[in-house]
Amino acid sequence: MDWLDKIIKTFLDFDAMLQVMPQLLGTGLVNTLIISLAATVLGIVIGMILAVMGVSRTAWLRVPARIYTDVFRGLPAILTILLIGQGFAALSRQVFGPSPYPLGILALSLIAGAYIGEIFRAGIQSVERGQLEACRALGMTYGSAMRLVVVPQGIRRVLPALVNQFIAIVKDSSLVYFLGLLVSERELFRVGQDAAVLTGNLSPLVMAGVFYLVITVPLTHLVNYFDNRFRTGRRKASPPKSGLEEVAEQQPPLSPVYTRGENT
Repeated sequence: MDWLDKIIKTFLDFDAMLQVMPQLLGTGLVNTLIISLAATVLGIVIGMILAVMGVSRTAWLRVPARIYTDVFRGLPAILTILLIGQGFAALSRQVFGPSPYPLGILALSLIAGAYIGEIFRAGIQSVERGQLEACRALGMTYGSAMRLVVVPQGIRRVLPALVNQFIAIVKDSSLVYFLGLLVSERELFRVGQDAAVLTGNLSPLVMAGVFYLVITVPLTHLVNYFDNRFRTGRRKASPPKSGLEEVAEQQPPLSPVYTRGENT
């Protein structure tokens, strides 16, 4: 069983995992969460702007939003990250110094904005048109009706999809590695890969994968919980009735004449 021992030593070397654990916790996990949360917040801002432009009645607002969405959804994420990270490196160096960290967040934000914009647009368009017409009948302007009534309902309906998008951003944050992060800015994948290169063992990468699972799997179940909650609401299911009771409810009451004759 030499092959089994070799596989275990290559992927499940617990000594190598324990050695890289402090770096994964103190550096990799922190930076992964910072990148993911920052990109999500910026992506939500960009996505909301795109969604409002996308449902606008004005063509010069809809068309740019459509072009932006098609471009950033159509390009591979790694290509967008490299184009932003390398194309604006000189400008970023003057503003942020030698760190490519902000450019990585910007690239992920632009990608996330395209997807989140479509999520918001679908949520807004799922709200019944009669609610907008009712707001206009009450004297509200189109902008006020969208801001106060339609958009809040649309956002609530797409919360599970937003959490799914955050999970995708967490996984895509590993692509920022290609920009060459500083030692203190390494995310989970970069920490695991560096340790794997130094030790000649893939166990640190497996441990990095475990950390990704620790983040994404609970969020996946949270999405399912919210999805079921929004579908079924907060109403408690009533206990099932007896079939005899349901049959009795369907039968018409006996007439007084028939009842009197039956008693005699």
